[in-house]
Amino acid sequence: MKSYRPRRSVLYVPASNDKALAKIGQLACDAVIIDLEDAVAPADKITAREKLAGIFADRPAASAGGRRCEMVVRVNALSSEWGADDLAAVARAEPDGILLPKVDTPRDVLEVGDVLDDNFAPDSVKLWAMIETPKAMLNIGAIAELGRDPASRLDCFIAGTNDLIKDTGVLATPDRFYLVPWLMQMLLAARAGGLDMLDGVFNDFRDADAFARECTQAAAMGFDGKTLIHPSQIEAANRAFAPSAQAVAEARAVRDAFALAQNSGKGVIALDGRMVERLHLAQAEKLLAKAAAVGA
Repeated sequence: MKSYRPRRSVLYVPASNDKALAKIGQLACDAVIIDLEDAVAPADKITAREKLAGIFADRPAASAGGRRCEMVVRVNALSSEWGADDLAAVARAEPDGILLPKVDTPRDVLEVGDVLDDNFAPDSVKLWAMIETPKAMLNIGAIAELGRDPASRLDCFIAGTNDLIKDTGVLATPDRFYLVPWLMQMLLAARAGGLDMLDGVFNDFRDADAFARECTQAAAMGFDGKTLIHPSQIEAANRAFAPSAQAVAEARAVRDAFALAQNSGKGVIALDGRMVERLHLAQAEKLLAKAAAVGA
């Protein structure tokens, strides 16, 4: 089983914002994305890129529990005037991951992987892909399949909901009625490829109730976490994407029931008046590993 790495709350931090960068070590989010793309004005992109070496030289240490905030960098598209230099600088910094915007085809991922290999970036540097264009949605299965090949480095998808809305013209409604089919398609593809799947951002960080509802919706759909634009959103995301106390108790009951001597080797057992299969044991073990990782 793939080891669980929490990605419940993933906060975008502009590489040009020194005040926000200085606070990374104090945040309770599972990961941060140092953003060189949308959050940085064109006039500031080179200066922002030049900060990467210092940012990663001073990356926060692991907590007392052994956990360290995952640090990822979103580069500008390779087709842009900044993309190639971004990628070279990020490869030298050796982050936990590199987030690629505007991924349309598997080739977009493979080309970046080749650059990292040519620059001797360690295998620990993974690739994350923004799924934010109609073309990406048409190629989603082929892109996700790269996750089955460790050499591709692909590890995670992020839903780029704002760009999908812009490019397709669908109406942005509070219940995300028109986006849900695409979100579920992303989720299915990600699972087929063994990838994590993160939800897109919620734009109005002042509306805490609506944000919490969107987190609950994404968790119910099976997403691993949510990308965030403000630190005030971290707590709600961590809570929504962590196993509930009831779910943990039920998972322990399944695990303990299969551990009984009389159930050794059985494929199906009875538990509290219902039939439980070994696939439910696998689900329970996965949930318990997640709970242990986040202290739930």
